[in-house]
Amino acid sequence: TNGVLVPPQAAEAAASKMWTKVELPFEDTLYDIDFESETHGYLVGARGAFAETTDGGKTWEPRSFSNLDAEEEVTYRFQILSFKNGEGWVLGKPTLMLHTKDSGRSWERIPLSPKLPGEPTAVVSLGPNQAEMITSTGAIYTTDNAGRNWKAQVKETIDATLNRISSSGVSGASYFTGSIINQVRDDLGAYLAVSSRGNFFLTWEPGQEFWIPHNRGTPRRIQNMGFVEGDIKKGLWMTLNGGKLLISPNEPDLTRDAFDFQEADIKTGGYGITDVAWRNDKEVWAVGGSNTMYVSKDGGKKFAFDKSANDYPGNLYNVKFFPQFGNAGWALGSNGMLLRYTG
Repeated sequence: TNGVLVPPQAAEAAASKMWTKVELPFEDTLYDIDFESETHGYLVGARGAFAETTDGGKTWEPRSFSNLDAEEEVTYRFQILSFKNGEGWVLGKPTLMLHTKDSGRSWERIPLSPKLPGEPTAVVSLGPNQAEMITSTGAIYTTDNAGRNWKAQVKETIDATLNRISSSGVSGASYFTGSIINQVRDDLGAYLAVSSRGNFFLTWEPGQEFWIPHNRGTPRRIQNMGFVEGDIKKGLWMTLNGGKLLISPNEPDLTRDAFDFQEADIKTGGYGITDVAWRNDKEVWAVGGSNTMYVSKDGGKKFAFDKSANDYPGNLYNVKFFPQFGNAGWALGSNGMLLRYTG
């Protein structure tokens, strides 16, 4: 009977290994990476971790923000980084926003109003002096004068929207604690957010006056969500507790309560999937707990194991491709874990 069973070693031997670990000057958890050209990019993480590359990410040098002293810097967790044409924004916790106009050579601190509803959770650089920010309560703001003034884009808080329509059949809406997690923005400015308890999700598109809540359609909690190929029109993906991955069909109807998600064939052994990214319309990557990686070659229907990060302890949190820069790919995790896509 042994001839029929594939021993685990053989299955692992058959697994791909398409990512290479990159040495970093620190071992803190990494949260975000962004590039402003094929060669020049930055990386941010916990305990003030901040590094720069000028060779496309092969080597990284530690950097510090000149306007923060060393003792202060390690108290921050830098979570979001966004660059466009030499202009960049960094967001940290406790709440701190930094802005550069000279590709990161010098940074200014942007004061944020204490009246801001919720705390800023993401910022995206849109052009000269222009950026967009979202907070933990789903408020979205834009600036066109480098953060001196911010203009609200959503007329109504999520709390108010749910109070107004909670009878319409979105289960879990009555348990809403006022905050959202895992806000992601697609390339055209649409947003997706998960309620902090993981029991429903919401979408917002530019021009809409309020967020639209949607049922998750499963008893399991949502772990994370995102867009297919970075575009809400191409569909959504959703990961659930217990290592499940669901993908919606093309052009989902965002006015509906529920979506027809299809479950992907992915064997995680129960490890949670933390992030998913499309390298192109066929090649899809998923990363997760215990440094697990999976690849699909059929647009996300069936996934196979990739052993690139097998020998390292920790968890992967983030996988990202840069189609505008030669489709370079990066996976980020705990313990200073940075993997570069080598194919």
